[in-house]
Amino acid sequence: METVEGVIVVTTETIPGYRIVDVKGIARGGIVRATHIGRDIMALLRNIKGGEVKEYTEMMAEAREEALRRMALHAKDMGANAVINVRFATSNVGSSLAEVYAYGTAVVIEKE
Repeated sequence: METVEGVIVVTTETIPGYRIVDVKGIARGGIVRATHIGRDIMALLRNIKGGEVKEYTEMMAEAREEALRRMALHAKDMGANAVINVRFATSNVGSSLAEVYAYGTAVVIEKE
């Protein structure tokens, strides 16, 4: 179980030890990240020799964390204290742009 911006965030339908008392709706958060010329050059060099492109791995990890944070803030604005069934989606928006989107069901929970 993880807490982001004071909101409990899980990928499961339930949270052990808590019960859902209200469903607020879909919480969402997204970010579009552009690649950086320095990262692109390093990626090109790594692509030639093969292996992980660490610069892009780090960029996408940062984007996932920001999308998750924005989703938690949206849930908080809705009056929720938890988000269940959290998922991520990623898509290309342009040749050097990627969108990372986090979403889940915003709920109000209380301890059993």
